[in-house]
Amino acid sequence: MRKPTRTQGLCVSEIMTILLMFQTSHMKDFKSFYLYRMPEYRREFPKMPSYDRFLTLQSRIVPIMMIFFACIIKSDSHIAFIDSTPIRVCNNKRIFSHKVFNGLAERGKSTMGWFFGFKFHLVINENGNVVNAQLTPGNCDDRTPVEDLIVKFQGDMFGDKGYISPFQE
Repeated sequence: MRKPTRTQGLCVSEIMTILLMFQTSHMKDFKSFYLYRMPEYRREFPKMPSYDRFLTLQSRIVPIMMIFFACIIKSDSHIAFIDSTPIRVCNNKRIFSHKVFNGLAERGKSTMGWFFGFKFHLVINENGNVVNAQLTPGNCDDRTPVEDLIVKFQGDMFGDKGYISPFQE
């Protein structure tokens, strides 16, 4: 059996850079950003793959992104805020044919309705510095990762009702 000889076009740091560029842009969806804004950066990313190929490549760097966020975490305060946001992987109509995050992403519900993907939990202090972050499947209850997120934190934490346990009321 022949092994593939095709080399990956973008390195890990380039994929991370493109994803961070999207997060700081004003565009609402990644597909529009990639198809209409990224051609302006063709000189900086000469081996930029097609949109579909990039989606496959980005699934490989999820663990690396989590390590990246863990390295920039700061905790120098006694007041923190916690919240989560859904990261939609695909449209609900395409859940059963979706293959990129197969086995990792799950169907979950947020205040905006049902989605397929992940939940990104973030803890920040009053200065806006990241205290901790965690990525969970979409079906994970918001209260589940709290203990892992506040291991080293001492002080007051504020969050929405999704983080209140029935025993803490």
